[in-house]
Amino acid sequence: MSHRVLLPALLLPLLLTACPEQSPAPDPLACRSGSVASLGVAPLNWGQARADWSAARVPGQVLLLTERAAGTLSAQALGALSGVQRQAVGPGVQLARTPAGESDRAFAQRLQAAGLRVQPNYVYRALAQPGNPPNDPAFPGNAGLNIRVGDRRVNVFQTYLSRTRVPAAWDALGAAGRTPVGARVAVLDSAADRSHPDLRLSGVVSCLLPAPARDDLNVSEHGTEVAGVIGANTNNGLGLTGVVWSGPLLSVAVLDGNGSGSTADLAAGLNYAVQQGARVINISLGAPDLEGDAVLDAALTNATKSAVVVAAAGNTPDEGVYYPASHPDVIAVGAVGSRDGELACYSARPDAQHPRALDIVAPGGVSGQCQGDSLALDIPVLASGGNYKLEAGTSFSAPMVSGVAALMRGVNPGLSAAQTRTLLLRSVNRTGGLPLLDAAAAVRAALP
Repeated sequence: MSHRVLLPALLLPLLLTACPEQSPAPDPLACRSGSVASLGVAPLNWGQARADWSAARVPGQVLLLTERAAGTLSAQALGALSGVQRQAVGPGVQLARTPAGESDRAFAQRLQAAGLRVQPNYVYRALAQPGNPPNDPAFPGNAGLNIRVGDRRVNVFQTYLSRTRVPAAWDALGAAGRTPVGARVAVLDSAADRSHPDLRLSGVVSCLLPAPARDDLNVSEHGTEVAGVIGANTNNGLGLTGVVWSGPLLSVAVLDGNGSGSTADLAAGLNYAVQQGARVINISLGAPDLEGDAVLDAALTNATKSAVVVAAAGNTPDEGVYYPASHPDVIAVGAVGSRDGELACYSARPDAQHPRALDIVAPGGVSGQCQGDSLALDIPVLASGGNYKLEAGTSFSAPMVSGVAALMRGVNPGLSAAQTRTLLLRSVNRTGGLPLLDAAAAVRAALP
């Protein structure tokens, strides 16, 4: 049974007067506007990730990687690229269209023979587990949020806030004379629904190829759900409470309406988030059994120099931690179910073949896949059309961690990304045997 926590009166005046940072909404096409050089990022060192042509990838496309300007390519390389349709993706990366009548692998081999480095444009997918005080009703201690689940209505609470001691973190900020205003967070996902009355966004931008029209940003449930965990509009008498009460929350679409995106989309989204000054980047998507992705490896390494990058670990227990959560500079977040000391049955985890460990865990809901009950989904999230629903998956564990990281960097802007990561992971609650997110300990550690 969860404990219901009432918001101390000490904090109320501070919270009620907190105002979000105002910033103009980004141009929906800004992610890919201008030249690659306009991103202000130097060409990157691509590392040694092996190209895996058996992995899920975008057909008809390959990615070209170069550490030199296109004008310095050899005559042999330029000859191999003659007539090939190409598009800039990021620093030193181009997307090349496979010529008609040629397979992607054969095309790649031909380019490699000409001295070019090539890799697939891998496919990444959203990591929701499938399945059918503030005055926000769902905040523990309030009346509860009544929502329809299947053929019945249930009263639900955000018990994960209490389990991860988020209200105690707000108390610590209040005692220090601070408000729960987070640093800038970029949510790399499908486009969030800016029209939802319980979600406050500083902007929505698409980094998808091809670029969508201005009135078609591929809005889908997943991006709205994930963004709401971090920054649902708090203390407005509606629905849910966000971990971050206020602060700039930027939705960067790298997944389409079906929940799929490519290497090129993700790399562009990371570059854009860095350019926009994101201090925390949430990635609730991934691919299993992928040992690396040279383009995304480089973009992640560059992003983690300035931003805390948090990623969902994945939703299958026998395939190891998904990529990009498995990247060494990324915080890999696993999910606990109904017990804080036990991983949810669906949560990715290390094994003999995939030794990459989870960095931290947070509640992710109890999946019907494990319980034999299609209604056993207990993380309340925002849904399209101003609605709410229940979900489960590491997709919803990761944004809890991102929200706490944003609070830490909001209260202490002088913290570097590396310092924030270290303090966050040192502050976990290990009493149950797992590194459970402890928002209060992390925020106290970050106070200047």
